[in-house]
Parts: sequence; C-alpha cells; structure tokens
Amino acid sequence: MIPKLPFGRTGHDSTRTLFGAAALSAMRQEKADSVLELLLEFGVNHIDVAASYGDAELRIAPWMKQHRKDFFLASKTGERTAAGVKESIQRSLERLQVDQIDLIQFHNLTDEEGWQTAMGPGGALEAAIEAQAQGLVRFIGVTGHGISVPDMHLRSLAEFDFDSVLLPYSIMMMQDPEYAAGFEALYLQCREKNIAMQTIKSIARRRWREEDPSLRFSWYEPIKDEDALRRAVHWNFSRPGIFLNTSSDATLLRKILQAASDFDDRVSEAIGSEVEIDVKALDMEPLFVRGVTDSI
Repeated sequence: MIPKLPFGRTGHDSTRTLFGAAALSAMRQEKADSVLELLLEFGVNHIDVAASYGDAELRIAPWMKQHRKDFFLASKTGERTAAGVKESIQRSLERLQVDQIDLIQFHNLTDEEGWQTAMGPGGALEAAIEAQAQGLVRFIGVTGHGISVPDMHLRSLAEFDFDSVLLPYSIMMMQDPEYAAGFEALYLQCREKNIAMQTIKSIARRRWREEDPSLRFSWYEPIKDEDALRRAVHWNFSRPGIFLNTSSDATLLRKILQAASDFDDRVSEAIGSEVEIDVKALDMEPLFVRGVTDSI
C-alpha cells in the first residue's frame, strides 16, 4: 500500500506518489487507459497534469467521468497574464470535462520577466485568485525546473501564500551546496506553513548522451535498473512530508509504484549510503549545473 499524507492544507490525503500525467502526452486513448488502470491498482489518488502536456488532459477526461471523486486533480498553466490564465483555466476545464480543478499551478515560474508579470497588476496571480473565488479552482500552487527554483519559490511564497510548490529533488541535485541550502530553507518553510511540497526528477540518471541509442520517453535519462530505481524512490520517501511525481516515462510507472508500495520507514537510515553506491555504478550526473545547464 502506498502511504498517504495530508497534501498541505487542502484537506486531501494524497498518495506520496502523484501521477505525473506528462506520460500521457502523446498516447492513444487505449494505451492511456491501461496506464490509468495502474493508478487504480495501486490506489494512487492524485493526478498532476498541465495544459502544455500534449493530449494528456484529453486522455484523462474519460476517466474523470467515472472517477472524479477518487482523484485530487491538479493542472498547470504557463500563461503569465491574467487574460492568458483565464483562457488557459477555461480550456483545461473543457479538455478535462470537469467543473472544477483542485489545484492550478503556475508552470515553471523561474525567470525574472515572467515572475514580475505573473505577480504584478493584470498578472497570472490575479486571475488565479479570481478563479478560486468563482469556484473554478480550489487551490493555487507554483512549480519550477532548474538550479534557481528553491530561491524563486521562496520569493514567490514571500509574495503570496501558495498552497503547494513543486521542484527537483535528487541525490545529485543536493550535491550542489547552494541548491541544497535553498531546498532546505524551502522545505522548512513548507513544513512550518503546511504547504504541500511536490518533488520531481528523483529517479533521473542524467541528461541523455548523444551516442545513446535508447528509446526516449522523457527529456532526461531515468534510472531503469529496478533495484536502483527502488532505492531512488525510497531515498525520496526517507524525507518526511514530501511527495514524488512519477516519471514521464510510462514504462517505469509500475516499477515506481511498486517501489512506493514497498517503502518501510526502517530503510531510511541506510538508504543514503546505498544510493551513493548507485551514483557511482550508474555514472549519474545532475540534470542542472550552475552556470552550464541552469534549466531545461
């Protein structure tokens, strides 16, 4: 059984693995249906999608007709103006075929110009608050990729009391002292203010190498070795109170959910040293390197 935790202050107990619906972006409905069946099999009750995830919202829509009450449904908008966000939310509601989205998130809000627009007059935040007042969305969050995310999220939380944040968290990212310090500060604030903290990229191995002929179902190379993948999931779970968004590589979904089901608090003490061995054995690299590959 995958453990559940209160998703911040929302009143919803979400499974610690949240389904990252980017995995559905280019799938036919029949294939998407089989992937979504896995969520029911493992009891996953939280879906995280985005307006920019191809056809993912459309693939989820038939499931919402039957299972809307069973899922906390989150989506994202990449728009930064109020007008853009209003249109984006309405489009997501129509594509998902629902009357309300549980959580709307500002997608990858990490650049200065976008941040200023979103938080300023006529910006995304105004529209999200208005949509919340209208009952179109229940909660508001912010997400990000890249090396500057923890600091940008702290800045966003100083501007507005967001209900959730989302950012990378992996053994490799935490080896960057500045990133780790920012992450710890953000983690502490989320714990103190009961803000849901969602993490991504915990099962990332490295960026794809040009000579690698493997089929690519995500923009980075994930850990595929089953034992190492299990340890990466358990390493994530060993930090209390955070959530893990599953990979956009749907071929790994069952392994990830099985690893989440197998987690035991007693593994926490040893998992760090075990993952360090995997880092060397798999020649792992951070996805984001300060001053080199700061973002996607």
